[in-house]
Amino acid sequence: MKVAIMQPYFLPYIGYFQLINAVDVFVIYDNIEFTKKGWINRNRILVNGKDDYFTLPLKKASDFLNVNQRELSESYHKDSIKILSKIAELYKKAPQYNEVFPLIEKVFMFENQNLFDFIFNSLKIFCNYLEIKTNFVVSSSVLIDHSLKSQNKVIAICKQLQATNYINAIGGQELYDKEMFEKNKIELNFIKTDPIKYKQFDNDFIPWLSIIDVIMFNSLEESKLLLNKYKLVWKV
Repeated sequence: MKVAIMQPYFLPYIGYFQLINAVDVFVIYDNIEFTKKGWINRNRILVNGKDDYFTLPLKKASDFLNVNQRELSESYHKDSIKILSKIAELYKKAPQYNEVFPLIEKVFMFENQNLFDFIFNSLKIFCNYLEIKTNFVVSSSVLIDHSLKSQNKVIAICKQLQATNYINAIGGQELYDKEMFEKNKIELNFIKTDPIKYKQFDNDFIPWLSIIDVIMFNSLEESKLLLNKYKLVWKV
């Protein structure tokens, strides 16, 4: 059984969805410390030919809280309307706007204000649209010692789920020891996304934007083909 384990990211780039699609079980961390200036509560979209961020506003809280302990801000409802209006204005002439914008509205109108639940729901909505059938598991539900860190925690989760293969994003290569996985009878691979390019209006192409951008400019069938544009490697 193939397993991947990742932090929750808000409407991430297509490589994240390629990873979900590449495995049988996708474990999503809820009991992991929230990190500022990462991708947990923000991503990038196309703004007048350039890339720019959109961000989920959060309540002020301790920097040491886990993702599942963070909440959206009290002003979220008002802020979400502004974000939706911005996305609508920027992408209203995109070829798939009429099909895709209702999905984005559904994401932003989710009533649960818990950050993890909000992001988890958004991932499920987009996986459903992309017809990704992978099973999700929330990390805190896995019966392991959750005080474990990094590679040891990953191996413990894989063993508990009886994984034969662990696949990770290519950026995680320096974090893992292939021999340690082999000792635990788990094959280690990394997903390397092929170069992906599509027409973004008449602008120079900007890669690795939010999945919003991908499915605004590509039909469902084209987007599903892009999900398979990757290679599995163990070393680059």
